Amino acid sequence: MSRWLTYTDKRYIPMTMTLEVREPTYLVLTALAEGRLHGYGVIQEVERLSGGKTRLRAGTLYAVLDRLTHEGVIEVAGEEVVEGRLRRYYQLTGGGATALAVESRRRVAVSNEALRRLRVAGSFG
Repeated sequence: MSRWLTYTDKRYIPMTMTLEVREPTYLVLTALAEGRLHGYGVIQEVERLSGGKTRLRAGTLYAVLDRLTHEGVIEVAGEEVVEGRLRRYYQLTGGGATALAVESRRRVAVSNEALRRLRVAGSFG
């Protein structure tokens, strides 16, 4: 087993995904959850998912994509030339999909607990 993998939630996932996942990375992974996208498609989908609150610049996006590819969470899913420019597509790996599911469940659990505590304190209806 690779030193980059760890066992959690009854599956092996990339070890880096068991640590904190920052919002832009989480949004990029979520954008890729429905299938492959090219870089600009990821930028558009992240902006849509965040309600316009997260706007990734190309340099930031490609640094995230390179890091996630190196970590084995995503992979290049093809390339094509469009209007003289190379368009590279990315997709989640199996481990990336598992990591996204684990992180999503963790975020839901924390959010539910926060709402419960607010209700108990009478701060939330």
